[in-house]
Amino acid sequence: MIVSHIKAHIGSLGVHNSQACVSNITVRNAVIKDLDNGVRIKTWQGGTGSVSGISFENIQMDNVRNSIIIDQYYCFTKGCRNQTSAVYLTDVSYRNIKATYDVRSPPIHFACSDTVPCTNLTMSEVELLPYEGELVDDPFCWNAYGTQETLTIPPIDCLQDGEPESEGEPSTYC
Repeated sequence: MIVSHIKAHIGSLGVHNSQACVSNITVRNAVIKDLDNGVRIKTWQGGTGSVSGISFENIQMDNVRNSIIIDQYYCFTKGCRNQTSAVYLTDVSYRNIKATYDVRSPPIHFACSDTVPCTNLTMSEVELLPYEGELVDDPFCWNAYGTQETLTIPPIDCLQDGEPESEGEPSTYC
């Protein structure tokens, strides 16, 4: 599948403090070109529920500003205050992802909730190189837990090993 001007995007989950339940989704064999976001999971602050069993496999991206992004802090305006509830995100894998990215943004951006961290993120055969300019080897991770099964380019040193001490309120999951 060739995707141009369309994103591999799972998003707007938990809008208006709603519950979102998404599981067992695979995006495979896609080409994404000249977009702001490549493979993205976006949840609104204040939502509840869960996202699990997501797999991004065999994806080629060319000139994508944000190649791999998880955003549990999504808010439409700049004036939003952080909320304590969030859609729980677990079991997300990125396998055989090759991309060129715009160096104005980090090639990987995992912004996970302070109170409901992202868990069991798996990286394997991920190679993200700049479209133009110098390599930005500075992925962003906040409260993101997972493993790198193979070496990644750039290395994702900010991805935390193991499991967090607390994973939020189980009653809010699906």
